[in-house]
Amino acid sequence: MTTDTDTDAPRPQGPDHTQLRLAVLLLALVVGLLITGASVYLAHAHPELAQPLGVGAAVMSALAALAGIVALCIRR
Repeated sequence: MTTDTDTDAPRPQGPDHTQLRLAVLLLALVVGLLITGASVYLAHAHPELAQPLGVGAAVMSALAALAGIVALCIRR
């Protein structure tokens, strides 16, 4: 049994999920803003936690950058 693998044939396009992607992006933005606001309030209310929150924010930023680089490499 052989399969026809013509690489020049156009691939069928799936449904466009633009609205779903936008909704997920906006939801992630809202959750990120809520987490940021909560950490700022926590650092203001309990100044002794400011240093651990700063370290956590740095780690989260590094992980987000790493995830972006991996996603960019996968798309290419």
